[in-house]
Amino acid sequence: MRVTVAAIQMAVGEDEAENIAKALQQVSVAADAGARIILLQELFSTPYFCKDQNPDFLTLAQPRDSHPALLAMQKLARQREIVIPVSFFERANNAFFNSLVVFDADGSDLGLYRKAHIPDGPGYQEKFYFSPGDTGFRVFDSRYGRLGVAICWDQWFPEAARVMALRGAEILLYPTAIGSEPQAPEIHSRGHWTRVMQGHAAANLIPVVAANRVGREIGRESEITFYGGSFISDATGALIAHAGQEETILYADLDLQALAAQRLEWGLFRDRRPELYAPILTLDGNPHRG
Repeated sequence: MRVTVAAIQMAVGEDEAENIAKALQQVSVAADAGARIILLQELFSTPYFCKDQNPDFLTLAQPRDSHPALLAMQKLARQREIVIPVSFFERANNAFFNSLVVFDADGSDLGLYRKAHIPDGPGYQEKFYFSPGDTGFRVFDSRYGRLGVAICWDQWFPEAARVMALRGAEILLYPTAIGSEPQAPEIHSRGHWTRVMQGHAAANLIPVVAANRVGREIGRESEITFYGGSFISDATGALIAHAGQEETILYADLDLQALAAQRLEWGLFRDRRPELYAPILTLDGNPHRG
């Protein structure tokens, strides 16, 4: 099966309804261009509020069944027969998560993923807002392929990509919000950010789609310039499409059947030795103590 995938890179403002309307319009443009799997950036319906520790922002979280971004994208997925992973700030009773839901091409809810790795540092103070996800790494069986979807900081961990690959993912998708470092403006991580995900593609022989935001967002204590750089790589890690710092939509046509054959022929999964990998299950690399 061949499928066209798209990554949307956009800036957002203060008004949630306007951000959702803008995202709907961009997804529609991608659908008109033939994209059937369309990825938006992390937390696209609001500014990236994690720049500051402010309890007022907890009011942005809403339950899965009533979040306006989810309701709007679910309807569009059904109308346009497209698959959309939708990032949102989830409230579940007294818990808060950085989550996403994948909607299939008939609008059905394929399931929930909660971000596993939660960063904490100047400008990216997510541990104040989000509990670590409890869903594990998931693969969603959609009309247009089996999708492994993780969120932002998850993309730095090869273990997450490998688990999704072992569970049958045919494409890895990462909605993202990353940019400048408020405490160290001389650091520019975009190249490193790109290369680590190219490595996931190459190590697992699975294409990667990454959608980042752009624009300067000013908080109470810090500001971030999101550097874009969204991209789509092939299964060897080579870039098929790559954005700069402008608002844009990237596209790539993928032959999932040919890629599946390539994975089998290459032998990477045949030759794995899981019995030797116990140190990965520890924090210090030492599974034998005593």
